Amino acid sequence: MLSLPFTPEGTQPLYQQLYRYIRGEIQTGRLAAGEKLPSKRQLASELKISVVTVEGAYSQLVAEGYLESRSRRGYFVMPVLAQPALGSKAPDLPQSVPAAPEAPAPACRYDFATSGGDAASFPFSTWAKLSREVLSSRDQALLSAAHPQGVPELRRAIVRHLYQFRGIQVSPEQVIVGAGSEFLSTLLVQLLGPQGGYALEDPGYQKIARIFTASGAQVCPIPLDSRGLRVDALEASGARVVHVTPSHHFPLGIVMPVSRRWELLEWASRGEERYIIEDDYDSEFRFSGRPIPALQGLDREGRVIYLNTFAKSLAPSLRISYMVLPPKLLERYRQRLSFYSSTVPSFEQYTLALFMERGHLERHIARTRNRYQLRCSAMTQAVTQAGLDRLCTFSGSEAGLHLLMTVHSSADQAQLTRQAAGVGVKLYPLDAYFLCEPALRRLPTYVMGYGKLSESDLQGAFLALASVWAF
Repeated sequence: MLSLPFTPEGTQPLYQQLYRYIRGEIQTGRLAAGEKLPSKRQLASELKISVVTVEGAYSQLVAEGYLESRSRRGYFVMPVLAQPALGSKAPDLPQSVPAAPEAPAPACRYDFATSGGDAASFPFSTWAKLSREVLSSRDQALLSAAHPQGVPELRRAIVRHLYQFRGIQVSPEQVIVGAGSEFLSTLLVQLLGPQGGYALEDPGYQKIARIFTASGAQVCPIPLDSRGLRVDALEASGARVVHVTPSHHFPLGIVMPVSRRWELLEWASRGEERYIIEDDYDSEFRFSGRPIPALQGLDREGRVIYLNTFAKSLAPSLRISYMVLPPKLLERYRQRLSFYSSTVPSFEQYTLALFMERGHLERHIARTRNRYQLRCSAMTQAVTQAGLDRLCTFSGSEAGLHLLMTVHSSADQAQLTRQAAGVGVKLYPLDAYFLCEPALRRLPTYVMGYGKLSESDLQGAFLALASVWAF
């Protein structure tokens, strides 16, 4: 029986206390792999709490890969690699924002590109007010060169944001602000060196492959399985650096479970100059349960570089991204690359810092998350209304601003894409996101970004598809 000392008056909700307790029991081995947990009702009765509380804790543990839910049998502990006994904790932060593949210039009425979001949701009035405040209060600072890593106020705001939303504990000195993830990725190749091979998820974000190649690095595509990037294939590739999107793979939507994350960290620990670039491009938009903890939070050897951006949460045009370097790499950066000037205007950095410090970003994310969740539901409803629900099925609705749509038809994918374009619908085949030819043939599948489309646009798009996809 699980015995948990609840503190109802504490700052953490009961389901989160239960989640943390069970997670700790699994990590320490007190709950062994394969062990069956009490049913939701049984545990709720034993602990004198609600079934909803237990369900919330179990659901989060399943999402992170600590538990497995077996139909009609219950919840079982998944195998989790033991945390390696390492030395003192060296806080690091990795993540980048591969703001999904850029869409070509829109030449159609309904464009399902994954880049961008709902422009109408941008808080223009608040941003304008803060901009005027910055102009009046920071006049001298705006005319001076900013710190090469970004203005201190913004870096402190980013650190607080990471701690509150991702559970990441780092110092402002580890944060480097840059004009977009592309620039920061180029900087990373200079910092780490182009030699040794850079591994990428396949399928994955195509632009990062072009950036690494243009920077002189050899790109090594690594296949995925149901748990994300295959570490055995990574080891066989001989690559020294790997770029991953563990909290929400782009574009398949896979969440890497904790056991695979430990495998990845173990891989990095076996080589002197092995590093993991964690791209956390849309971690704010998870629609069920709490955000999945960052891979960086498990790192104890300084092997994870955390990359993130404000392209998804605010607007791509701001061109503000950031990375968090482990202490060892931070020292190397200051020795080799600190001659670079800050690539983001001070005016925008100070404005964003105020926006974050006063809680506007948190409120904006909460509003847009609800809006996008409703839009995700609207897409599936539009399919039903158009009579395509038996032909088209979706996956990956738990997070992010895109879904995978599979078309259950023997028709050729190229033909389906041309027919869609003929009625003004721009679709993006999943095959285009592979660096290597897919090993298995699959039903026609599309990456469907819905961030920029209104509910009426979605209805119009699927009615248009229904007019040509008549099978």
